[in-house]
Amino acid sequence: MPDQPLHAPVRDLIGLLESIGAREERLVHLQRTPARPARHSDWPTWADPDLVAACARLGIARPWTHQTEAAESLHAGRHTVISTGTGSGKSLAAWLPALSDNLTAQGGPDDVPGTGTARARISAVGRRPTTLYLSPTKALAADQDACLTRLVAELEAVQREAGAPAGSLRTVRTATCDGDTPLAERDWARARADIVLTNPDFLHFSLLPGHERWTRFLRSLRYIVVDECHAYRGILGAHVALVVRRLLRLARRLAPDSPGPAVLCASATAAEPALTAARLIGVAPEAVTAVTDDAAPAGERILALWQPALRDPRTVWEGPASPGVEAPDPAADASASNGSGPAGPGALDLAEDPEQRRSAVVEAAELLVDLLSAGARALVFVRSRRSAEVVAERARRTLELRLPSLVDTVAAYRGGYLPEERRALESDLRRGRLRALATTNALELGIDVTGLDAVIIAGWPGTRVSLGQQAGRAGRAGDRGVAVLIASDNPLDAYLVHHPEAVFAAPEATVFDPANPYVLAPHLCAAASEAPLREADIALFGLEDESLLTDLVARGALRRRPAGWYWNASLPGRPQDLTALRGDGPPEVPVVEAATGAVVGTVDGAAADSTVHPGAVYIHQGRCYVVDELSEEAAIVTEKAAVGYRTRSCATSSVRIIAERETRQWADGIRWSFGSVEVTSRVTGYMRLALPGMEVVSRHQLDMAEHILPTAAVWWTAPEAAVEAAGIAPCDMPGALHAAEHASISMLPLLATCDRWDIGGLSIAVHSQTGAPTVFVHDGHAGGAGFAERGFRAGRQWLETTLAVVEGCGCATGCPSCVQSPKCGNNNEPLSKTGAIALLRLLTRAAPDPAAE
Repeated sequence: MPDQPLHAPVRDLIGLLESIGAREERLVHLQRTPARPARHSDWPTWADPDLVAACARLGIARPWTHQTEAAESLHAGRHTVISTGTGSGKSLAAWLPALSDNLTAQGGPDDVPGTGTARARISAVGRRPTTLYLSPTKALAADQDACLTRLVAELEAVQREAGAPAGSLRTVRTATCDGDTPLAERDWARARADIVLTNPDFLHFSLLPGHERWTRFLRSLRYIVVDECHAYRGILGAHVALVVRRLLRLARRLAPDSPGPAVLCASATAAEPALTAARLIGVAPEAVTAVTDDAAPAGERILALWQPALRDPRTVWEGPASPGVEAPDPAADASASNGSGPAGPGALDLAEDPEQRRSAVVEAAELLVDLLSAGARALVFVRSRRSAEVVAERARRTLELRLPSLVDTVAAYRGGYLPEERRALESDLRRGRLRALATTNALELGIDVTGLDAVIIAGWPGTRVSLGQQAGRAGRAGDRGVAVLIASDNPLDAYLVHHPEAVFAAPEATVFDPANPYVLAPHLCAAASEAPLREADIALFGLEDESLLTDLVARGALRRRPAGWYWNASLPGRPQDLTALRGDGPPEVPVVEAATGAVVGTVDGAAADSTVHPGAVYIHQGRCYVVDELSEEAAIVTEKAAVGYRTRSCATSSVRIIAERETRQWADGIRWSFGSVEVTSRVTGYMRLALPGMEVVSRHQLDMAEHILPTAAVWWTAPEAAVEAAGIAPCDMPGALHAAEHASISMLPLLATCDRWDIGGLSIAVHSQTGAPTVFVHDGHAGGAGFAERGFRAGRQWLETTLAVVEGCGCATGCPSCVQSPKCGNNNEPLSKTGAIALLRLLTRAAPDPAAE
């Protein structure tokens, strides 16, 4: 197909949404943010004039004021965070000082004013300065590399046109290094690159343990750029913070006479950016300069809050019941429970409710077709890999009937695709060959895609920061942008779509805890293997004392010597391999086609038991496979032309209390606790669900391994007498606890920066350790990620919001918008909505007023 124009004639998208949304009260709220003009400033006096001219050739005549402010701070050697909106050009704040310093070191024009300071600093280092760019995704790093390549090409063109001989052109050498990079290109980067673009995984597993081969680059390291740093939250944020600290430590060791690298953190608009950046770097907040005044121009922004159409009673299944039904996330499988929880894989048993609305995924696919028919280019953000496939497949099927010429302009984009597939999709979207992608949050980050008219977000993306990032993908470069947030069938989405004030409140702070001992200990081992740990490193890694190091010595991981702590090199393997940055579970499992041996895709190792177990149906770009065999090495699959069913795993779990760290005694004997627990889970079998109705046609047992997750949890217990006094009969207690647990799990993400699959839970009428009715809500990561603790601290607010959602739902006996969970490991049985209301009322009455505590 030839390249398509980036923009097509677009009818009034607002009018289209209002017309469609008027049917069945789908359009609940329309939020308009007015356009704003740009505010420019002059180029810094130290900016290289050839670089300034190159920027002008790319359309950047003058920088926006926030770009200049951040660039000035970084150039002065201060750690800096720039926290502004999507499309606000944050990367220029990094590249301006990085490239200017590098060009000056090559003998910049003598008439450049104000370069004395930069030259003195570079002369003191005595080397051509280098920059390391850290991206959360390979795609974003590749995109930035392409942007830099264009800028450097213009830089060289400026010099040629000025008469500079070809052999004397000043240039900047860039390289991308990640797991896909061939060894020869890595060797070139080590020897020649001025700027290396990479990700935390490559830094942790390759660059830092092999730092001797990177000595030239690290000794000259002047700047570190941590892009999209708001993405580093929860357990991933803790890991990345420690990786960055290890990098800073090595750079300072290799260049002891240098002040060390200055770090620029680029973030979406978020709360407390200086505090977040300081925690990431390992410095005090006052050591970070925060730039938050966004001076970029912005077109009018329109965000529609949308509830799906009513479900056709003649159709039972229309696709996944919510965007996260089959999300292959580590927490989802590590926290499966036998009575509960969105974090547990299982079956969805919908209540018979004539007012039940369609799934957000199906609604998104149909709305996408409407937008494409109007000439728009769009992204659809979904919550799981499977949902991305469903949206793309359903949209293509509808377009075959309505607009066959557009069928091949829609595709899915998600994790698990091979690198060459991802690169081709990104290129096709930029060039207009694709007019729409259904994607997971892999495209949420700042990849440069112009000409997008609309964004559809199928289900609350977890945080207001993510909502802003995803919605901001529409209308970049000052154009008007239209975004639609479609509510999924769950309590949180149902609450938000009818409470715009909660959606448009101030962005959350980014939550992560580098002091988590389950995260910190292996990073200390890795750091010790890279260079012996000294007492001066204790503060850098956030240690209050030497106790954790002493414990690692006692366990044989470290050896104490007068010069510091050393890694015990007699142990097998590398300490870096003790840590999985994106989840403390097994590595990704390749999905291999039996007939050809070709790798079809990959799945997260922690999700393999529930998604690619023997007998599971696996879908990749619309092609259907059935899993023949699963091992630690691979899932072996066979492609099937037609499979008339889908599969869903079933699991059980239990929770054991290890240590009660804090407890609060509430009224009526309610005990509210937080502490360490062990969650034991196991996939026990799967069901085949016939298409199209998704009726269960058979159940199959599986003999899968048991998994134990040490983590943190908040839990509460209630005396049986108090529960009965609240009007809950003993026979209804399991259903009341179970329903209250589901609703509580669904609402915690409103208070903590987590997604629903970051947490799990369990409810039980009599727990063996508490001896009373108990509900647990736990983090889905080893050692905890801070989410359960946030729920513990905000107990009353959490419970009151949960009660409001359940009471406000119009269903009679419970539905996905209040107490049902699409991933309940116990098939949503038993559930008692009335019992949950009574129980939550009991809890909210018993909870103390936070102001009085």
